[in-house]
Amino acid sequence: MAKATEILRKEHDVILKMIEATEITAARLERGERVPDSLLAGIIEFFQLFADRCHHGKEEEVFFPRLVEKGMPSDGGPVGVMLHEHEMGRELIRRMSEAEGAYRAGASSAASSWAKAARSYATLLREHISKENEVLFMMAERMLSETEQQELAEAFERVETERMGAGTHERLHARMEQLLREAASSPAH
Repeated sequence: MAKATEILRKEHDVILKMIEATEITAARLERGERVPDSLLAGIIEFFQLFADRCHHGKEEEVFFPRLVEKGMPSDGGPVGVMLHEHEMGRELIRRMSEAEGAYRAGASSAASSWAKAARSYATLLREHISKENEVLFMMAERMLSETEQQELAEAFERVETERMGAGTHERLHARMEQLLREAASSPAH
């Protein structure tokens, strides 16, 4: 069975792919291109469900508490920083969602607002993922036994099923591939 840290790293790889789609979409909006409302809404949904509810849910409900139990400080240390960044990300997604609604309604500044929030979110997430992959997960791998890693991986499965429902992970991966194609496609003329 995969280790907990391996599962989280693989999810980071998926999130990084969607960050690329987000940046491509932001650039299209900044150039004045009209993008489908469904693309903006799909990107937001992916981050709300996969990155936040699923991935961050596993970290916040299972992974971080175990690290704290093992002696990692929760306030001021790596766990506290990661939790703060999760909240910052939620705020940026909220801004993207507000801008998407305004874009759908035809507001002239909405494209710029969405792109600005999306670029901030992409930057935050890239740096966040780097810190987790290169610092936090390395620390965790020194702290956790193989058995603990496997217990966490099993707990991740439970969290995913409870928070997301059976099959949602697979649906989101398929949706991600569709959104990546849509983000990279040329505007319709």
